[in-house]
Amino acid sequence: MNVGIIGSGTMGSGIAQVAATAGCTVKLYDTNEAALEKARLSLEKILARLVEKGRIDTHEKLRIQSNIQYVDTLKELAGSNLTIEAIVENLDIKKKVFSELESYVSDDCIIASNTSSLSIASIAASLQKPERCIGIHFFNPAPLMKLVEVIPAVQTSKDVLDLAVKTISDWNKTVAVAKDTPGFIVNRVARPFYGEALRIYEEGIADFATIDWSLKTIGGFRMGPFELMDFIGNDVNYTVTETVFTSFYFDPRYKPSFTQKRLSEAGYLGRKTGKGYYDYSEGVEMPTPTENKELAQQIFDRVLVMLINEVADALFLNIASAEDIDNAMTKGVNYPKGLLAWADEKGIDWCVAKLDELYNEYHEDRYRCSPLLRKMNKENKSFF
Repeated sequence: MNVGIIGSGTMGSGIAQVAATAGCTVKLYDTNEAALEKARLSLEKILARLVEKGRIDTHEKLRIQSNIQYVDTLKELAGSNLTIEAIVENLDIKKKVFSELESYVSDDCIIASNTSSLSIASIAASLQKPERCIGIHFFNPAPLMKLVEVIPAVQTSKDVLDLAVKTISDWNKTVAVAKDTPGFIVNRVARPFYGEALRIYEEGIADFATIDWSLKTIGGFRMGPFELMDFIGNDVNYTVTETVFTSFYFDPRYKPSFTQKRLSEAGYLGRKTGKGYYDYSEGVEMPTPTENKELAQQIFDRVLVMLINEVADALFLNIASAEDIDNAMTKGVNYPKGLLAWADEKGIDWCVAKLDELYNEYHEDRYRCSPLLRKMNKENKSFF
């Protein structure tokens, strides 16, 4: 298969590596020649490290590299069977690129976007043949993360969906098919992990370090929400939250935090700027959490039940299947368990009672219980 990748940044380069490893002939396109050279050198380092670790041999390294050609004109993607765009999250820019690309590729070439939150239907509308457009959303770093969300637009043909799913599966990835709604699966379902943690902090219940410690110690998460936001970048994480909030017609469940907004405005973006929720300056020690197990349990329970409520609502609205949703959270963002399986473990009755407790305390729509959880509790059912 001939694959064209638009954008040679971290994500585009990673997708190119995945496709080349799977045996595809790849053309990685960028207007910036310096960016293309940076991508080529980065791949050289990554593959050399894999050889050092014994993951691949020199022959495999050369095979992968020989499968990738670096090009600086969009027209050179003309022979592609599949193109995947991985550029800036700006709808107008994506539409402009797609419209130009369509004039070069064949009628049966699939044109895909790696967008994490923009409407696939809107992107598809820029094409003369919108039925060929689909969302193929990789997670960073693309070569390591197993999950890929595949998102058909209302215009996408079944043949294009089927071929996209087969292709990504053949690339040794786990596919989760999601409805074209804001945030798809992962970026929608994960919002409470950040949002409720921020709310707990703003209420003065605990500091950043204690909340992170609670989620890692009790919940088994690899990183706490504040560590993870600093890793992702406060500007990036805030923008996704704001986009989802706006796209869902200002549903209070996705309401952004002023704490995160102010940090973003101050330039405290996390690790990439040396300061975020934590100070990463040389010689500065990380703050010590308050290791109170009872407090930690309360924090974990509150964040978990909000995550469960969100995932239940996603299932209620047919965003994806139960299996795809749980796969998405374990393989897309490394959650220790699938949230639906976690709900079964805690008990649907526990989930409903906890949400009602929060709603009765705050009387905010943010804490409304999903109709699916309430129905399942009434019928004494579980997800699996």
